[in-house]
Amino acid sequence: MSCCIMDLQPDYTEARDVAHRLLQSIREGLAHIGLADAIDGRYDKWIYLVIIVAALFLAMYLLRWVVGFVLHRIARHRKAAFVRELVDSRIASRILWMLPPGGLHIMLPFAFAGSTTTLDYLQRICGVAIIIVLVSILNTLATIFWHTFYDNSRLRNRPMKGILQIVHGIIIALGCIIAVSVLINRSPTVLITGLGAFAAVLMLIFKDSILGFVAGIQLAQYDMVRNGDWITIPGTIVNGVVVDVSLNTVKVKNYDNTTIMLPPYTLISQPIQNWRGMKESGGRRIMQSIIIDLNTIQFCSQRLIDRLSEQAFLRDFMEKSNIGVYAPAENAVPQDALSASSTETNLGIFRRYILHYLSVHPDIQHEGYTLMVRTLEPDMNGIPLQIYCFTTTTHWESYEIIQSQIMEYIAAVLPMFDLYPFQNASGRDYIAQSLIAQGYSPEDAINGIHSTLQDADESKQS
Repeated sequence: MSCCIMDLQPDYTEARDVAHRLLQSIREGLAHIGLADAIDGRYDKWIYLVIIVAALFLAMYLLRWVVGFVLHRIARHRKAAFVRELVDSRIASRILWMLPPGGLHIMLPFAFAGSTTTLDYLQRICGVAIIIVLVSILNTLATIFWHTFYDNSRLRNRPMKGILQIVHGIIIALGCIIAVSVLINRSPTVLITGLGAFAAVLMLIFKDSILGFVAGIQLAQYDMVRNGDWITIPGTIVNGVVVDVSLNTVKVKNYDNTTIMLPPYTLISQPIQNWRGMKESGGRRIMQSIIIDLNTIQFCSQRLIDRLSEQAFLRDFMEKSNIGVYAPAENAVPQDALSASSTETNLGIFRRYILHYLSVHPDIQHEGYTLMVRTLEPDMNGIPLQIYCFTTTTHWESYEIIQSQIMEYIAAVLPMFDLYPFQNASGRDYIAQSLIAQGYSPEDAINGIHSTLQDADESKQS
């Protein structure tokens, strides 16, 4: 059996002769430049080392160019996601980095056969280099398989990046333990056992990473936050879109283009508002109020009905509503007042008209969504009239335009129903009050203010 093994061993005689002739030429060249000690063979082992390292790196770069060219040609003809990930991650280049330390580890005994200590140290260094390259390869492979699985699964919208970072951390930690064990020539189990004594210190050092890992699992398990979600945290300046969720940080880009970094456990330790449901539903809520002056609310009169019926855009509504004048009989009892329709006040008619206006508005959801116009509890300023509905779009700019148009229309139509909003007095109100005190009617006082302002503008322009 031993004879067979000896027969199978390669013959290095020719390789040794070539190396010897090459070294002899190098010795003569060194002697010509003044290094006489080179002829004695003092530099043999280091010249071997330089030649081996140079040859291995040259071979590695040549193979990287060839493999890269082949992979790009394959990726150009095959559009598979896995092939594209292989090319983008440069996994072939990382694998070829195993060639210099691996080949050097194998060839070192030829150069340092007589120097056991030096050979042992150099081989340990090569072993550490191999472990570093191997860790890089494993992390790259984990990233490739992760992206291939993550992009083609139903979990692609969930913040699972922290799990990939945990896998990378485990691989790096194991690589460090094995590399240190190679350097000190001890078993890795001895180091792992010794790390147990530093468990408390390690937990203190990696506290944020541990909390982030636990928070990342909860965020992914309960689908609390995804990339692209609009979130707000009450009491903070967080109000924007989630850009990235990693092991230690959650990056949020606010709408003022500022970026906020949050620890992941912040999202599970305090309440947050996620607007994803609003976007997925297809409708965004409008809940706005306008305060009506209580002094302007009155029973509906025939004059008001006739005036409203003369308006082209109100005529159809008035005819279909069949609104009557509230005129209780002389012998009416309190029960008759309780059964009277609330639409027989100008506020009731207006409220019903706004509900009709929203029900036919093209940008308001009509089916499956709440749509109402209601009055809220009166306060010292008046009675709030609230609009509660949902738009057909969740786009921010479009939503704001629709909401503004509705509120502007309500403010413009309000005086036609003899209703006026409450607002604090301004300088124009005091001028109108003084004109009324001098005997002018309210209409003349308002018209006088307008004409005075127009004259002032004309005089400025002239």
